[in-house]
Amino acid sequence: MPWNVGILGAGPGVAALHLPVLGRLADLYKVVHIADAGSGRAQVLAERLDARWSEGEADLLADPAVDVVAVCSPPAEHARQILGAVAAGKRAIFCEKPLATSGQEADDVIAACRAAGTLLLVGTNHLFDAAWGRAKHHLVALEGRVQAISVTLALPPNDRYHRLVAEGGSLQAARRGRPDLGNPAVAADVLRQLLTGLAIHDLPAVRDIAPGIDDILYARIVAPIGYLVGYRAGGVLVQLALTMLPEGPDALWRMSIATTHDRIEVDFPPAFVHAGSAATRVRSVDGQWTEYPRDEEDGYVAEWRLLASLLKGDAPVEYDELLADSLFAIGLADAAAAKVLEGVPQ
Repeated sequence: MPWNVGILGAGPGVAALHLPVLGRLADLYKVVHIADAGSGRAQVLAERLDARWSEGEADLLADPAVDVVAVCSPPAEHARQILGAVAAGKRAIFCEKPLATSGQEADDVIAACRAAGTLLLVGTNHLFDAAWGRAKHHLVALEGRVQAISVTLALPPNDRYHRLVAEGGSLQAARRGRPDLGNPAVAADVLRQLLTGLAIHDLPAVRDIAPGIDDILYARIVAPIGYLVGYRAGGVLVQLALTMLPEGPDALWRMSIATTHDRIEVDFPPAFVHAGSAATRVRSVDGQWTEYPRDEEDGYVAEWRLLASLLKGDAPVEYDELLADSLFAIGLADAAAAKVLEGVPQ
């Protein structure tokens, strides 16, 4: 029998990503309840599946038919809703990234899940992409020392982030009009939200090969929506770059890893698209490129398959790794925001 899933959130990620994936995995999961915050989208999505729908989270968490809670709400709600699902005695929780927005929230969430034995998985889909597994295997097999990592995003418009900048983020939520990104406090806040909302896709993979943050070399917001952040992790230089232009550039989501032996490039599919795994290729010192084959399944499918393995008891929950990934991302976002504020009178 499939596990019954209740989904908190009914935005584009649920409609375009998770519902199609769960439909493909009908032998493992059945969506029985969808809740929104009052948008009305939950009813539309639920009726297509003959599932229940509700407003707010209370009815879904109290629903005895729900085995697995998928937290797909805005990031600020994640920790609170995870704790609610644990208190409701749910067996497992799938949480979209990020797990939490502060270190204290991350500590509280992991402690609660660990104490209750609640299964937890964070949907950092790039980490589960088969292409990243091949890239990591290549690094280990050739024993090349990593020298530099860059993650470059050129993305089409995303309404959530355009609203963040247009309305000024959490610091100026009540104020209409484009904020002054020349104001360091506003820029720091927007940068932090972009790092915990978009860079978070790749930070667990970056931490995997370059753990730690020694010092932030530069951090700034790039208008209208973007960032440029560079930091040092041991002997590795890491650069994170984003541009999201209103006219919408061709989508590019690339991680490049330079080693003493070669250069590895991993090109991830655009967000909200099911196009199989990322494309991985390696450039050797003689200039020759080797391309790895792509899988039909992407990281979204892989992460839900892993959750099924947790439910079956075939794999352990890596609470320590989930916490370390979360604290790493939050620490980077805080340090980058502090860099923006450096030298500004407080």
